Order: sequence, then C-alpha cells, then structure tokens
Amino acid sequence: MSEMSEILICASSEVLEGGKGVRFPVTAGGDEATGFVVRYENVAHAYLNRCAHVPVELDWAPGEFFESSGLYIMCATHGAIYTPDTGYCSGGPCRGSNLRKISAFERDGNIYWHTDEFVKPAIA
Repeated sequence: MSEMSEILICASSEVLEGGKGVRFPVTAGGDEATGFVVRYENVAHAYLNRCAHVPVELDWAPGEFFESSGLYIMCATHGAIYTPDTGYCSGGPCRGSNLRKISAFERDGNIYWHTDEFVKPAIA
C-alpha cells in the first residue's frame, strides 16, 4: 500500500512564524506518537515529535518547539538544536542527525500532512 493520503492538521493561521507549533497524532513505526508543524521563513515544516538523540518529545510545553530567538527548534530534554527548515541537528548531543520529516503542505488556508511508509494516521 504505497498510496499517500493527506490529513488536515490545522488552519494556516494557527501556525505563526517562529511561534507555537501545532501537535497532531500519528503512528510511527506502529507506535503511537505525535507530529508537529511549525512555520519558518513563511513555510510550514512538519516533523515527528521525537528527538534524534533519545526518543522523547521535543516541546517543553505543548506546541513550544522554538528556543527564545525563534530561529531553532530545541529539544527541551537535552538541548539539541535543529534547523526548522531541514530538521538537521546543528548542536547538542545528536549533532549531525536529523528529525524525521513529515511531508506537509498548505492549500486553501489549511495545513495538511502526507502519510508515508513509516508515519501513518493515528489509530483511532
């Protein structure tokens, strides 16, 4: 089954540049997990909410993914710093690793995500 489906995350207006992200439920490799979407340079970027260092969620409070400058995504547990447009870890314990990208796009004022072989819809 290689057919991708698209799933609504939220209205585009809910995700502000360098601001709070929006979490959404997913299944990752068969396990319940969350994804998140943030806006950086006016583009929506979505990732699996799982640090590349240890499999913990990144946000220190729901939707709080950016560090204080709003330029980097930061893991609240060990301080790993990720570039928001690529998910590349540019500092911290997992330097050189990447967050798991989730294909996201905007259409008609909403943000959607595409399933893939690893990240699928949450099990109801």
